[in-house]
Amino acid sequence: MSRESKLAKNTLIISIGTFLPKLASFITLPILTGCLTKEEYGTYDLITVLVSLLLPTVTLQIQVAAFRFLIDCRDDEKRISSIVTNILAFIVPTSLAAVVVLFFVMFKIDVWVRLFICLYFAADIFVNAARQIARGLDKNMSYSLSAIFSAAGKIIFTLVCVYYLRMGLLGTTIALFAASTFSLIYLLLRARLFRFVDPSSFDRQLLVEMLKYSWPMIPNSLSNWVMRVSDRFVVTAVMGVSANAIYAVANKLPSLLYIAQNTFTLAWQENASLVSKDKDASEYYSLMFRTMYDLMAGSLGLLIAATPILFKILIRGDYGEAYFQMPILFLGMFFFSMSTYLGGIYVAYMKSRSVGLTTTVAAIVNLVTDIASIKWIGLYAASGSTLVAYIFLFVYRAIDVQKIIRVKIGIMHCSLVLAVMILESVLCYMQRTVLDVINLIVGICVFLVLNKSFVRAVLKKARKMIKRRVG
Repeated sequence: MSRESKLAKNTLIISIGTFLPKLASFITLPILTGCLTKEEYGTYDLITVLVSLLLPTVTLQIQVAAFRFLIDCRDDEKRISSIVTNILAFIVPTSLAAVVVLFFVMFKIDVWVRLFICLYFAADIFVNAARQIARGLDKNMSYSLSAIFSAAGKIIFTLVCVYYLRMGLLGTTIALFAASTFSLIYLLLRARLFRFVDPSSFDRQLLVEMLKYSWPMIPNSLSNWVMRVSDRFVVTAVMGVSANAIYAVANKLPSLLYIAQNTFTLAWQENASLVSKDKDASEYYSLMFRTMYDLMAGSLGLLIAATPILFKILIRGDYGEAYFQMPILFLGMFFFSMSTYLGGIYVAYMKSRSVGLTTTVAAIVNLVTDIASIKWIGLYAASGSTLVAYIFLFVYRAIDVQKIIRVKIGIMHCSLVLAVMILESVLCYMQRTVLDVINLIVGICVFLVLNKSFVRAVLKKARKMIKRRVG
């Protein structure tokens, strides 16, 4: 199978695993915004943010090492067993210790809410590790199907606990825990990961090697967290929990672009790592940069065009202010997507420290800009600082990655496409029906023109997979 075909196939498969959980979030969004108070929704948002912050710190990002190390030994079961066993031996005691500490630290929160937050945290650690192991073993279908169970669990339990039983914040934590647990159970059974657990294969030296690779990724994860969600803590501290709820809602639609980015990036990281030793790696990375740029720009155009419709359908309650943050956040997510693509090259060449360094510098830019301007321009400081930080990160990595391998950027093409995206953002911001219609037409045309080759490749692969299933 060619590299392009493999990438198209993995993109199609992984899109299931990245799209459905986000779809579940959008299905449950009207329920959460309609059934929870602004204070409860703001607290719920902070809970999910807290878990995303603690997970990489507690695990030292060893699940990232699982993916990268397993790629190089897919035919060596003894090596696989050693890697999987080492990961389990590390995350079991560290996660249990973290859960106990977390339970007592949150002493001001209701005891049952605390309990399910901790259970959700533990389940999320294990399901993330299991998913990275599955990806490392080229079990992308198992990875994606586990996400279906997670999405289904979240929708069902949110409906039952929040909508029907009116359990409020407790109901949301139960739904989160159930979703991660269902996903974990399915993945363990489907990918048969237990067969790789063998205490006798524990290798202290290998564990040290994996941690040496993974721990520099912690600054990357924490800095990503700073850029993505520290704004919410700053907003909460300066403007209150209700303002954070508005900003959290404003991030929902732009996060759809993250789905497209994450789908492609997860598939791309595997290809980037496998291709890193090829003679034509530079040409391949340059080609894929153009593909990624056009795919993200096209997706951004579609989302911007659909924003007026999606906002009316998905958002309930008094969140009108959130609409005006979205065009800025859309552009910020676009630059984040492109910087993540370049980060995949760092991963391919095991330059994990470069990933952490570049993201840390950008996070500092984000936080300083946010704090310095929030009292002057309110919520626009949060969205604006995010955009500034992601632009900085993209430019930084675009220059820095050239030290590893030559990647052609194509400045003229990138500038022209970006200008169209900015124009669409301005039209979206103006909220006029005629301009919204024009935006929709432009968005569809731009996506098809930029991505005709990639769309054909994915559709061709989809048809082949369907024929095999039917046949």
